[in-house]
Amino acid sequence: MPPPSPVVCSGPDGGNGCILRNSYGAWNDRLDCRVQNVTYPSIEEEVRSAVAYAARHRLNVKVVSKFSHTIPKLACPGRAGSAGSFLISTANYASGIDIDVTSLVVTADAGVPLRELIDRVEGQGLSLVAVPYWEGVSVAGLISTGAHGSSWWGKGGAVHDHVVGISLVVPAKESEGFAKVIRIEAQDQLLNAARVSLGMLGVISKVKFSLEKGFKRSITYDFTDDARIEEIYTDHAMKYEFADITWYPSKHTAVYRNDNRVPLNTSGDGLYDFLGFQSNSVVVSKSVRATEKLLENARNVDGKCALASTTVEYKKLIANGLRNGLIFTGYPVIGRQGKMQTSGSCLYSAPSRTDLTCAWDPRIDGLFFYESTAIFPAQRFADFVRDVKKHRDMNPKNFCGVDIYNGFLVRFIKASKAYLGQSEDSVVVDFNYYRADDPSTPRLNQDVWEEVEQMAFFKHGAKPHWAKNRNLAFLNVRNKYPNFGKFMAAKKLLDPQNLFSSEWSDDILFRNEAAKGDGCALEGQCICSEDRHCSPAKGYLCKAGLVYQEARVCRYTQSSMA
Repeated sequence: MPPPSPVVCSGPDGGNGCILRNSYGAWNDRLDCRVQNVTYPSIEEEVRSAVAYAARHRLNVKVVSKFSHTIPKLACPGRAGSAGSFLISTANYASGIDIDVTSLVVTADAGVPLRELIDRVEGQGLSLVAVPYWEGVSVAGLISTGAHGSSWWGKGGAVHDHVVGISLVVPAKESEGFAKVIRIEAQDQLLNAARVSLGMLGVISKVKFSLEKGFKRSITYDFTDDARIEEIYTDHAMKYEFADITWYPSKHTAVYRNDNRVPLNTSGDGLYDFLGFQSNSVVVSKSVRATEKLLENARNVDGKCALASTTVEYKKLIANGLRNGLIFTGYPVIGRQGKMQTSGSCLYSAPSRTDLTCAWDPRIDGLFFYESTAIFPAQRFADFVRDVKKHRDMNPKNFCGVDIYNGFLVRFIKASKAYLGQSEDSVVVDFNYYRADDPSTPRLNQDVWEEVEQMAFFKHGAKPHWAKNRNLAFLNVRNKYPNFGKFMAAKKLLDPQNLFSSEWSDDILFRNEAAKGDGCALEGQCICSEDRHCSPAKGYLCKAGLVYQEARVCRYTQSSMA
């Protein structure tokens, strides 16, 4: 059962408006994104006409792909309750892939799915060097939000740093037909604005990527003790071209991915089919979610730890989804770059098998989680790890909730010239954790994850990944980017009427302190400063952090229930 369309319209031809959702079925604020209309261009001229229509009628406009994997509401146009909003979907603008074997570049339409691009490139004996681990994205969507793999080598692990050209459709004067296409090449300073644009400069119509001659990769996962992560992460990143580390803090376990390229004639035809992105039985996904809900409601930490232990041991047994052939038979696993760098097999479930989906499919009451992603200056990551270890060592069981998912996934991004990219070599940490069905329901060990989150973004100066995170992670984010002013100057040049701005993109870029109300801290809409921002009726009060004492977190306090 392939994922549902993110856009649902009512009435004939969508005449009664449309609702845009992300692939998880819920935005950070849990409120619907309503739009007046949506259009599905299939060629660049139709994209230009759509932008012209929006410019002529002064409509706020945003772009969405067929996937809609952004967690913040960046793809939502207009203002809350506004009728003057217009959505452009690139779902049908996905046929153009032009490979120049001589110049080692490929130019693709904005809506081309990443997997299709990879397969076409590999078919010509070439390889894309950097892509994200999840392939359910479009080529324009992945660069707009700073998607990345992992590498400090060469041009690095961020996909946008392998972009050598972008075509952008922007508003124009009436004499120019209200919209025009501009071609931005490698030598143009505007490319540094357009590479990571958050959809705020115009509509990306085509993206040109640099390529390399085809190669294979050799991967070995080393499951070991986590004692020295904070000392050896830089050595690991410099030794292996595509290194990463998965840290399971409750298990005191670190998994080092030893991953380098090898020549194309090296024996091996392996692939990476990451466990979390495989097709799952609907029954299994529902039962896993039901189990976690029961453990949460019963405040059963031991049960969560048992589930975490089973998860980590199973991942070790199957090498996290690596396969030498039909199954995993041993390390190293060697395969073509296009088969080893990214995965997402649940996207392609056969339509006849409606019992299989992606585990988080919102139609099935499956997995439902937060994803926080913090991007640290490389030298500051060690202190973050030390603080997390201090917290973990107080009670390792409190960290089992994250180990049920992917623990802390640690990746590496090289310094970038993109204005909204990373200005220095960086370490990226992703962690997923339980999200309640009801926004007013507190979570088991809620204070732990709030403290880790605040520790990352406010004590250790991490930047948030643009397409992930809860809203509080974006507080004062503009001050963390030295070239933010240059990006805004480019926006003023290309979109002087702010057609590509919205209430939600402005909130992310310019947020200082969020408005606070009852329960606002439960879902990361604010940082608590009073008990009412948590859930005092359910025993959750606003308290100081245990390691980072400047943090303010919602902690369960039994005495408050007396």
